[in-house]
Amino acid sequence: MRTLTLLITLLLPTSLLAADPPLKPNIVIILVDDMGYGDPTCFNPKSKIPTPHIDSLAREGMKFTDAHAPGPLCHMSRYGLMTGRYPFRTNVSRWPKNPLIEPNQLTIAKLAKSQGYRTAMVGKWHLGFKENGYDKPLPGGPIDCGFDFYFGIRASTDIPPYFYIAQNKAIQPPTNHIKAGRTNPKNGWTTPIQGAFWRAGGIAPNLKLKDVLPRFTNEAINTIHGHAAGSSNKPLMLYLAYPAPHTPWLPSKKFTGKSGAGMYGDFLMMVDHEIGRVLETLKRANLDKNTLLIFTSDNGPVWYDTDTKRLGHDSAGPLRGMKSDAWEAGHRMPFIARWPGHVKPKSQSDQLICFTDFLVTFAEMFNTPLPKNAGPDSFSFLHALTSKKPNPKSHRTQFVMRAGSRKGMMTIRSGQWKLITGLGSGGFSKPKHIKPGPGDPTGQLYNLNTDLAEQNNLYLKHPNIVKKLTTQLHQIINNGRHR
Repeated sequence: MRTLTLLITLLLPTSLLAADPPLKPNIVIILVDDMGYGDPTCFNPKSKIPTPHIDSLAREGMKFTDAHAPGPLCHMSRYGLMTGRYPFRTNVSRWPKNPLIEPNQLTIAKLAKSQGYRTAMVGKWHLGFKENGYDKPLPGGPIDCGFDFYFGIRASTDIPPYFYIAQNKAIQPPTNHIKAGRTNPKNGWTTPIQGAFWRAGGIAPNLKLKDVLPRFTNEAINTIHGHAAGSSNKPLMLYLAYPAPHTPWLPSKKFTGKSGAGMYGDFLMMVDHEIGRVLETLKRANLDKNTLLIFTSDNGPVWYDTDTKRLGHDSAGPLRGMKSDAWEAGHRMPFIARWPGHVKPKSQSDQLICFTDFLVTFAEMFNTPLPKNAGPDSFSFLHALTSKKPNPKSHRTQFVMRAGSRKGMMTIRSGQWKLITGLGSGGFSKPKHIKPGPGDPTGQLYNLNTDLAEQNNLYLKHPNIVKKLTTQLHQIINNGRHR
């Protein structure tokens, strides 16, 4: 570990060194799954889903209104968060049998560990293991990516096999079988990927899908209590990756029928309740005052226009599209940071940020430069958190992403302008792809300052902007790094 610390210190460029002394608060990252920008009340006053605990974070901290997942799907988003690298730069499709993160790749956990942190992860990994049977160790997961402790599951609770993992081994292999789950269309959920949906497959005898969400909260609480009771003065980094409100939507009896958004809203109320349990634990352990807590979602919701019409609730809020889309609802996320004494309560930032920015932000906070090849697409948003003037060389002004369901469709955002290199959503929304006819635009250009809902395609009206953004996009892709 001393060798890694020395390597990072020697290789980091001096331009990344912060003027202030190092800050090493506890860090808690809470990542929920498939929650939309329009779900939390603090981002959408018209939401029909009560989210009192998420809202409390907004009252006590800062809302970011222009925060983006590095990809509009679960594994893409998580890869960028961990590595500071855009997921389009690797083959993310190999995750079911192989790890996405390379052994020598710097992660936020490895960085924190090199700075004396205890590192722990609880929840959904979805970045792959080297799989060679579930009765054997699972290399390439959280333990090999910088976490001292891990308890979780390999992917979503609708993707088999289903089993708990402790450190790098299955607690029980998935020797039982579970039949596929479906929601009765009479309940209003007419698509097969909504409701109480899960796929058939292997399942461990000790795992019940309805228990996974509260089990992860219990493990996070135990981690916090264990850290608070320890004799070491090391700070804690805890990454809590909930697999909800991703399907299957399985609200407990306490929350069933309590929201105005059906079983999805009920399940999200349960997620909010579990977050509240974690917040209360931090308070009781006297850790909340010296903790940077970041809350966000990995990508947009699975929510159709028919759901909005039927329930009067729009999970996407003012945004167009849903999960997997190049449109804003696929990747613009509710994002909140609470850090007492550093982040102003009830504040808001319109700084453009991406999950890839965690790595350089933490490095700047630690006053620790990064190796040259680390975090190639990471920029610091520490200035936004602390309301200081940004360093023009180290804060984000552009964002690049690949659509989730169409590999050739890329997006670049620069200032108010957003270019999509094709027609259609590129994701789950229909039409996914439109073949342009004679005289039609071949892509999409939107001015998000005046058209956040992406209704007015300006591609043909501003050819010079299209050309400029296309050139910049190709440069970022071909350079192998954005920063």
